[in-house]
Amino acid sequence: MKNRVLQYAWVALGCLICSVSINLFLVPHHLLSGGVSGLAIISYFLFGFPIGVQILLMNIPLVYASYKFLGKDYTITAIFGTIMFSLAVDATRFLTSLSPLDDPILAALTAGMVSGLGSGIIFRVNGNGGGLDIVAAIVKKYYSLNFGFVGFAINFLIMLLAASLFGLKLAVLTLIAMFVAATLTDKVVEGFNRRKIVHIVSYKTQDIVEVILKEVGRGVTILQGEGAFTRQQKQVIFVVVSLTQISKIKFLVQEADPHAFMIVSDAAEVMGRGFTLPGSRSF
Repeated sequence: MKNRVLQYAWVALGCLICSVSINLFLVPHHLLSGGVSGLAIISYFLFGFPIGVQILLMNIPLVYASYKFLGKDYTITAIFGTIMFSLAVDATRFLTSLSPLDDPILAALTAGMVSGLGSGIIFRVNGNGGGLDIVAAIVKKYYSLNFGFVGFAINFLIMLLAASLFGLKLAVLTLIAMFVAATLTDKVVEGFNRRKIVHIVSYKTQDIVEVILKEVGRGVTILQGEGAFTRQQKQVIFVVVSLTQISKIKFLVQEADPHAFMIVSDAAEVMGRGFTLPGSRSF
């Protein structure tokens, strides 16, 4: 129960941040966003209908589809996110008169960063704001298409409509905002504190393990391997470290065995003892 309340609190905060992006940076410069909110903003520019009310109405058939195809739990989260986002957009409507940035390019970039932060917070706690999230989840479940492809296809059609109605410049600036938002969303969801995976192949396994345990303080796993050409049995050291520990690992391995073979790769997310615990959030 406590985790669910905390999840809803983060979703509400994320919705509020996204609504600020729309009313403070997008609408004053006649820019759009993607998905259902993009369609609502187009209608607002053409007819003056409140954006939040439109988002809520457009999501009704999508919420029904969510209940039918994705189940009760996902739908409850979608309903909460949809209502909170709709209310937040109309509650922050007064921000459109402020327009703190005169340059539309800066406004697009800033809108993308603010929106990306809000969306990242929502997705990081496994929430959703309805709209395009529901469509993408249904398509992914039944057609195995990833979210990026589905989102791009739908937003591409919205941008074509925007370009025909308001001109190519608006569509291009909106694409810039969407790209920045998507990039920052991924960063927030994955976490800024990226980890590194290190694989080390050496004939001096024990020496390397001891210095890593002593000097770096990270747990080490030893994997059993075999050389494909020589058929000689080898041990592979597997360790996950922070970005700041990579240089120290390299130095220690080189000192223990100058002939060691080492591979360093990115880890998008690490959960477990010594890192982020399952279910916890690094906010």
